[in-house]
This record gives sequence, structure tokens and C-alpha cells, in this order.
Amino acid sequence: MMGAGGGGEAAAPRKEKQRCAAAGLHWSEMEEGASAAPKRHARCRSWGCGVNVVLAVAAAFVMTVPPMVVVLLAARDSAPAIWISSVNVLRRGDGGASILRWPAAAPARDKLLGSLLVDGFDEGSCRSRYQSSMYRRNAGREPSPQLVSKLRRHEDLQRRCGPGTAAYSDAVESLRSGKSGAGIGSPECRYLVSISYRGLGNRILAAASAFLYALLTDRVLLVDPSHEMEELFCEPFPGTTWLLPPGFPLTSYTNFSIDTAERYGNMLKNKVITTGPGDVPMALLPAFAYVHLDHTSTQEDQFFFCDDDQRVLRNIPWLVMRTDNYIVPGLFLVTGFQAELDVLFPEPDAVFHHLGRYLFHPTNHIWGLVTRYYEAYLAAAQQRVGIQVRVFGSQPESPKLLEQITTCTQKENLLPEVIAAGRAPLVAPAPPRRVESKAVLITSLKSWYYEKMKSMYWEHAAATGEAVSVHQPSHEEYQHFGARSHDAKAWAEIYLLSLSDVLVTSGWSTFGYVAQGLGGLTPWVMHKPANDSATADPPCGRDASMEPCFHSPPFYDCRLKRGADTGKIVPHVRHCDDVEWGLKLVHPSQR
Repeated sequence: MMGAGGGGEAAAPRKEKQRCAAAGLHWSEMEEGASAAPKRHARCRSWGCGVNVVLAVAAAFVMTVPPMVVVLLAARDSAPAIWISSVNVLRRGDGGASILRWPAAAPARDKLLGSLLVDGFDEGSCRSRYQSSMYRRNAGREPSPQLVSKLRRHEDLQRRCGPGTAAYSDAVESLRSGKSGAGIGSPECRYLVSISYRGLGNRILAAASAFLYALLTDRVLLVDPSHEMEELFCEPFPGTTWLLPPGFPLTSYTNFSIDTAERYGNMLKNKVITTGPGDVPMALLPAFAYVHLDHTSTQEDQFFFCDDDQRVLRNIPWLVMRTDNYIVPGLFLVTGFQAELDVLFPEPDAVFHHLGRYLFHPTNHIWGLVTRYYEAYLAAAQQRVGIQVRVFGSQPESPKLLEQITTCTQKENLLPEVIAAGRAPLVAPAPPRRVESKAVLITSLKSWYYEKMKSMYWEHAAATGEAVSVHQPSHEEYQHFGARSHDAKAWAEIYLLSLSDVLVTSGWSTFGYVAQGLGGLTPWVMHKPANDSATADPPCGRDASMEPCFHSPPFYDCRLKRGADTGKIVPHVRHCDDVEWGLKLVHPSQR
């Protein structure tokens, strides 16, 4: 009799070895324990990774039955079992025995998105935070280690200086007294208040922009809680809140405008503060400044994107920012920020992709709207096509716009053409169980476009033989600014769009910008015609990146001290395809 330490090949059960060979696997034995007569554990192994013997037995069985089977693989450790719905039997190139090639199991979803998110939140309080990866076929971009580290440090800052801390109370008291903050409170605790206004897409882009600025300048971000921010979004920072608490001393801050005396542009113009190469003593600075960066901003306001002005602003304890724009491309023009931005975002065409997935998690109510609709109408489709329709001009039910949508999607092979009545199909119909399926998700304030497209694919067969279903969750007819139910549906539909495999958006639309960024999707953009009666030619084009467009950028070169085309200053900031004077971030290789 052979000893326990040798002759394992001869001792292997012959039948199991034969099953391994039939499956293209090799036999291996492993010792368990270190006793004089250790237990031997035999298994079939693939050439490169271990496979439980159950797989080999199942494989040998499959060789004798039709290929459409369902096999349950025995799971190791605590991993869930994996269902495989079909197998492919391929031949060896040398004419040898058949190899059973199993489809690769879907990779485990990373609920923390490459450590972009931090573990430890109560999952039940915000289910979307850790469940969203289960619904995305596109895993998205990986954040840089430097961005992950910066986010962890910023979370600590939010906890040390945020609402409920002594530092926050001291800072509020300093603001209430009108003092600049010199000698009062913690010098490391400075604050940025982001005002929420206009439509939901604008508010999301504004909050993301404010957060990046807070990240770069080590400020605590506090978001204006109006417009049901708490009911739409979960808290992004662990152990603290990002919502500005009641009792904020600047009671009229939501009504700040271009006429506000403390507007930074006004203070520059009136010589209340001056800029220069050196730091301004804090005793000479105001307790707060209002940064006005919406579409009505002046050139003095846009000096915000200059280094000299940033040296002044960094010493003002409280900043209140109002914007209806995605100002991030402008931050990439600030020389003093560029080195850090290059490290944090080595792929500048994915800035909002990372910021959006970090900050914006639907609350449980909104998440329920998303997941119920997804499971009912989208989950079973082999491809999901998102179409976001924004209606401009005086003809909300426009045959020209409908033609633009259908021409774009069919020309770009996103949706199939249909067969005219009486014509034979271009391809032979496949058996019902093998028909390819596409689910089209349309989001629009109007239902007319959905009804027309649904009728088109119901009344006519697809030329490719595909089954096309068309869906629209809601149609509010017109935008209800600040209405609770309207914003809830809008947020759910933005998120559903972001779960698409391919995406078509309307130019100029912040709604589409948010969806493409969250989903990591570079969309096909439907160009806005020059006037209501014109036809867009071409109907759409692939965007330069998934980044949103900055609609109201500066036109000033801070180094040359004169007007300039800011789309030509740095290689990864260029003009937008949909808004020709706007700015957007692209990969440097696309310049």
C-alpha cells in the first residue's frame, strides 16, 4: 500500500478522473490537516483556477443532454450560488476531445464603487447607497486613490466642523456678530453654503460644483435645505449632515441676487476688498461673501476663477454660492487648483461621474419608484435604450422632433427600423424564445412622443426581428418648480435613465447631463435646431464626453488680464457640442 504522501494519482478514483478529462479539466488532490494519515480532498481543477468537483460532474452530465440547461454551481465560502442558463460546447483546435466552456460568472458588484463610498452607513436608512451597483450593467470608472483619500479626509472635516459641533457654533456666532473670524472659532473650519434653486437638474449640478470647490479649499459644505433636499437625497457624509440647520444668521440668503451688497463682484467693484499677489489680512475681510455665479453674473463675478481672487476668498470664513450652472470646467482654469485636480481626476472626463455617484443617493421612497419600475419594465430586456426628450419652442408636439428622434436612433443603430405595411421582413423570424429584446425608456414632460413611438413598434414589425417595448414612467406636461411630487418623479426618472445601456439626450438639458454622468454614459445628443421650424441636420451626434456643459463660463484670461476664448487655455477644457460657447471637460486625447 502506498503511503499517504505519495501515489495520489494512482489512488484517484478512475471514474472521477475520466469525468475531469471529459470536461477538459485536470485532477488534483490536496491534503487537509497535518496528521499521520491526513484526509485527502480530490477535485477537478481548470487550467488556471480551482473548480469544485461538482462542476466536473455537472459538466460530464451536460455532455449527454441538449445544451440549454440550468446548472447550479456549488458555491464556496459564503458566496451565493450562480445560475447559468446556457453552455457552449467548443472543439479543441487540434481535433481532440470536446471542451465544455462555461460562461464567465458575472463579476461581484462592488457596492463601494472602488472605495468611492465609505462603508458603515445604516443600509436600511438609504438602500440606494449600496444597492445601486446591482442595477448597473456599466460598472463605471474607478476613482483615483488620491480622490478616495481626499474624500475620507473631507468626511472627517465635515464631522469636526459641521452642525452640532462647538466649532460650528463658534463660526455661526462670529457670522452673527459680523466679525471676520480672526481669533474666533477654529481657523481650520470654514464654510460654503450652496443655495438650491431652479430645476432639479440645475440643483444637482450646482451642489456637485459647490462640493468640488469645498473639496479643493477645505471648506465644510452646507446645502440649502429648501426644495425638499432631505426628501430627495440621502446624507452623503457619515456621522454628520450636509443640510444647513435652522437658525442660520443670514436669514435672507436664499434671496441673494446681483444687487446684494456683499456680492463678491460688488465688493471688488466698490473697492471694499482688493486683490493682489499677497494675502489680504483677515481683519480687513468681511465675515462672509456672496459668490454670484448664475447666468446673470458679471465679469467681476467671474473673477472668481482667477488665482488672485481665490487668495482673497480662501480667508473669508463664510461663502454663500448661488449658481444654476455646472461650474467645474471653470475650476480647471484656476492655476492654483490645476495640480491637485490633475491628481484627483487623472481622467478629467469623469469628474461628475465620481462626484455624482458619491453625493447623490435617492432616498428610500425615490429608490422604491426606481426599482419597482425597473423590475416591471426594464430588467428583462437584453438592451435598455434611454431617450430624454426636452421640448423647446412653441410646438410641444412636434412631428419634426419626433422625426429627429427616430432618425437619430435608427441611423446610429440604437433602435431598428420598422417594416412598412405589406412588406416582407428583412430577416427570417426567429423562434419566440430567441428573439432579441430592447426596452426603450422615454422621459419627457409630454406623452405624445412616447405614444407615437410605442404605436410605431406595435403596429409595425422591426426589420431586425427584435422585440421593442416602449415605456414612459410619467408625463407632467409642464415643469413644476419646487413641487414635491414632481421633483420625486423627476429624480426617479433621471436615475432610471442612468441605468440605460445607451443614452440619447436633448442638447442643453441638465436633466440629461445628470443621467449620463451618473450612468457613466457618453450620450448621443440631439442638436437643437436654429429655430422651431428648422430640421436638425445631422439629427444627433456622439458627445465628446459624459461630462455636463458649463453654460455660462468666463471669457477672461486671468494671467493675461484680458478677454479670451477660455475653451483654448487648457487641453481638457473645450467648447460643448450642444452649447457652442459653453465649456466641458474631455479627455486630453480628444482635444
